[in-house]
Amino acid sequence: MVSTSRFAVRALTLAVAATSAGFSVSASASMGNIGTTYGVMPIDVATAQSLSMFNDQVSATYYNPASLTRDERGELTTGILHSEQELRSKNPNAKGDVVSDSPSQHVLVGMKTNLGSLTRFDHPIYLGFIAGVEKYGKEMMAFNSETSENGQFLQYGREPLFLNVGGATRIWRGISAGASVRVTLDAAANLDAVTTIRGDVSRDRLSVEAEPSLKTILGTTINLADTICPDESCGLDGWEVAMAYRTKSSASTTVDSDMYVTQLNPELTLAVSTIDSYQPETFVLGAQYQGDGWRVGGSIEQQNWSELADEFKSDTVKNQGTVPLNERIKFDDTLIPRIGGEYELNRNFAFRGGISYEESPLKTTKNPEINYLDTDKIIVGLGVSATYDRTRLLAYPVRLDLGYQYQKLQERDFTLVDYDGDETATTADGDIHVISGSITLKF
Repeated sequence: MVSTSRFAVRALTLAVAATSAGFSVSASASMGNIGTTYGVMPIDVATAQSLSMFNDQVSATYYNPASLTRDERGELTTGILHSEQELRSKNPNAKGDVVSDSPSQHVLVGMKTNLGSLTRFDHPIYLGFIAGVEKYGKEMMAFNSETSENGQFLQYGREPLFLNVGGATRIWRGISAGASVRVTLDAAANLDAVTTIRGDVSRDRLSVEAEPSLKTILGTTINLADTICPDESCGLDGWEVAMAYRTKSSASTTVDSDMYVTQLNPELTLAVSTIDSYQPETFVLGAQYQGDGWRVGGSIEQQNWSELADEFKSDTVKNQGTVPLNERIKFDDTLIPRIGGEYELNRNFAFRGGISYEESPLKTTKNPEINYLDTDKIIVGLGVSATYDRTRLLAYPVRLDLGYQYQKLQERDFTLVDYDGDETATTADGDIHVISGSITLKF
């Protein structure tokens, strides 16, 4: 008999017993990922994602795959991202104001190369990928799913595997196009067992599977001067525009169990399904102007969160109560403005910064059983790049990037509802500090 199996059966048995006794066995998970919540690479963190549509690093596979064509060289990048958060819910029934202060810690690795050399055509085709793994590489699918009487924040917490793979090419003068996929994991577990009420197993069978789910990201970049007036100078010199589209995506976990408890004649079944890291359908339009050693730009991002309530229909952990969750909780589509700039002090050092304002997609301020909290936030970022070009062994300079970001979650009033139906007024706010660093080798 395997001890872990015994603990699994006991946990499932207790879950069935709790459900039959009328207790709430339900959940909430973080609906975010590092790409939209913080920024993937230090440049994205430092500019509050305002210049991400035009960055040539491998994070382009998430923000705008077409930007992979901006640098003809190959690239190998590794980095870390650390987020410290203090999320608060101020209500008289809580033991303290802090709801969550657990950090998010990612190790990042990415690569880009030109596959055009594999063909007989003298036309570059760029392939890139980037991966981020929680807890500095130790947790690929880490998230919690639970209810809370004190409230829990919608978009923060540990993040599952972040993985993007994509390609891009130039299709006409000044115009590049690219496509990528965001890879998430859908995990499924099945347990069949014969057990006593104490959890002593006589026969059991456990199977676990995780399969990838691929969601599309499309992007294009247009250099207006190269496209409209390629042979002469014009008023469009330095101007670029970009567009990107990301389909909705999420990670999911499903558990199905059939248990025969010898002291109880009927067979007990347990089915649990929950989603995490939900990302809405997103449209992004960006523009930048690049001068001699500097650039400024920004973007407008529309996130269609209104579909999330319907996604919760199949989430047995969150969808508690007699009224379906999609009728008790509502989300609004949001429009996020971002603006930022970059200045090259010399050929070795560059400084950048950015700011954005994000309205909360959570429309309802009272959502019993899960008690989600979410607020509007102001995001400010700063960063620096250092290029070391005196490399004796390497063909190209080595680049170091650092980025810092501060997020201020503004105060917002909510009504918490506990498991007995009692209501409590609370005020949610918070502070987020993010630091990210990376080293990039060109080849």
